[in-house]
Amino acid sequence: MSITLSIVTGASRGLGRAVAEQLLARGEHVIAISRQAPEGLSSPRLQHWSADLAEAGAVATRLHDHLQAQGARSFASLALINNAGVIPALAPLGEVDGEDLARALRVGLEAPMRLTAAFLAATRGWTMPRKLLLVSSGLGRRAMAGSASYCAAKAGLDHLARAVALEEAAQAHGARIVSLAPGVIDTDMQRQLRSADALVFPEREHFAALHRDGRLDSPATAAARLIGHLDRADFGSDPVADVRHG
Repeated sequence: MSITLSIVTGASRGLGRAVAEQLLARGEHVIAISRQAPEGLSSPRLQHWSADLAEAGAVATRLHDHLQAQGARSFASLALINNAGVIPALAPLGEVDGEDLARALRVGLEAPMRLTAAFLAATRGWTMPRKLLLVSSGLGRRAMAGSASYCAAKAGLDHLARAVALEEAAQAHGARIVSLAPGVIDTDMQRQLRSADALVFPEREHFAALHRDGRLDSPATAAARLIGHLDRADFGSDPVADVRHG
């Protein structure tokens, strides 16, 4: 029997966990990729692959081989949701440890690129719907002092989506791809932003005000919007999108 499968990175908590939970609730199969299993989440349709996405080569190979071994007949549809990301120390670029910068780019840009490549290579020529969703950010489109590596990674996802969309449009039954900004969400990342040192992160007060004024979405609300975008009939018509802009 063919199944609907979604692969979700960064699924242990926050937005990724909420996405995995909601996909399972509507009967989909989910592969959750994260260092730790999603706490409190279990289902016979859930697989957890333990992986550090700073070392994405092994998990990309595993994804490719898994999809190839299952074969096209196993799936009614496929989606890869690249959600994982990290923010290094919030400070001017020259004051951030080089290894922290490298990790932010490996997790935030290299891993999505390698997993996307593995997904496409493994499923080339498959005719069922195949969707790729890169969880971007408004900070990929608006620079922010004190977080250069995060901004760069998210901007890279946007342009990655544009390029892959052109490539897939030239293929019969090409995959559809979107780099989606999911809005501002009350996650550990937001707590990191509003608790940073204001002397080296001048936008700290902006993020503190978002929390203070109740303007942050819950992970569950943001996940529902993200999945709603994934379900759209015109998914991929614009490879760079924002849930706040329709």
